[in-house]
Amino acid sequence: MTAAGVGGPANAPGDAEAAAPGPVAVPYQEPEADLERRFGGLRRLYGEAGYARLRAGRVAVVGVGGVGSWAAEALARSGVAALTLIDLDQVSESNINRQVQALDATLGQAKVGALRERIAQIHPGCEVRAVEAFVDAEAWPALLTEPVDVLIDACDQLSAKLLLAAWSVQAGVPVITVGAAGGKRQPEAVSVDDLAAVTHDPLLSALRQRLRQRHGAPRQGPIGLRCVFSREPVRRPEGECEVDGGLNCHGYGSSVTVTATFGLVAAAQAVESLIRADRVHGAQRGIVDRMQGSPEGC
Repeated sequence: MTAAGVGGPANAPGDAEAAAPGPVAVPYQEPEADLERRFGGLRRLYGEAGYARLRAGRVAVVGVGGVGSWAAEALARSGVAALTLIDLDQVSESNINRQVQALDATLGQAKVGALRERIAQIHPGCEVRAVEAFVDAEAWPALLTEPVDVLIDACDQLSAKLLLAAWSVQAGVPVITVGAAGGKRQPEAVSVDDLAAVTHDPLLSALRQRLRQRHGAPRQGPIGLRCVFSREPVRRPEGECEVDGGLNCHGYGSSVTVTATFGLVAAAQAVESLIRADRVHGAQRGIVDRMQGSPEGC
């Protein structure tokens, strides 16, 4: 008997009809996020009431660069309900050393947009408003289209910081103000204190002076503005370059170990404020009337 006679043709007529049907292709669907499983560990840390406040929290972050981007991500990983991200800049290659959303794939994108997409992979239940704008007297507070419970000021412009600090007491919304991270190498030197006690930070020193001169902030005792700053002396860069004392480190060198620490500490302060359900820091209450009655602008 020939080989053909033993096995016959591999595909004899009628074989296709007799064969069992193959698997049917089903479009892939992302599994629905289990937010309780993702963030339930926070309940054991903060308790039922604190966890509920945290999960309902609404936070704004002004400036999402080397400090603010890490603060925003930490808040997303803490399960807050809503984030408003405000910044007009785009991601550039020089941001990659310190900004969490800065990657090859995001170069040229709006910083707030790139961060919103990242947060969607972390906390899909978080409502993120990405606002491409800078804070100034004409735009603020209209940039906030929804109420917030606490705001992190991680911007690097003195005029904007002054505007946000004055708005804080007028609106009764706690603001966590972040100092300058450029020229610093020691994350362990990052500290939290009232603006009146801040040292080694020219940007916050100028803010303190303006609040006292223009807005009636007390010259003795607490001012009522919670600040994140470093007591490490600023390290000026070698050679000649332009330095502005700000957060964006145009001339000063910068390290993610420091900028991220600033951002994470600021986020921790915001979380504590949400859990306590603060509206106005106690020390602020003593200067609200004077600051509201100030005739000068920011």
